[in-house]
Amino acid sequence: MENLPLNLQLLIILVLAWSLYWKGKALWQAARHEQRGWFIAILIINTVGLLELTYLWFFQKPKA
Repeated sequence: MENLPLNLQLLIILVLAWSLYWKGKALWQAARHEQRGWFIAILIINTVGLLELTYLWFFQKPKA
């Protein structure tokens, strides 16, 4: 990363942090609700948080 401009380096770090946060949150919820298909899809497919947010907002089981 040392050859990239500082702005681009910061953008990459922010995107990685964003993706890691949402992936972790979605994986945690899918595991807690025993939704194996979602867990595997979220684990394998990297969508920079889009799949994770879709799961959390629309497909997560309601809290009991």
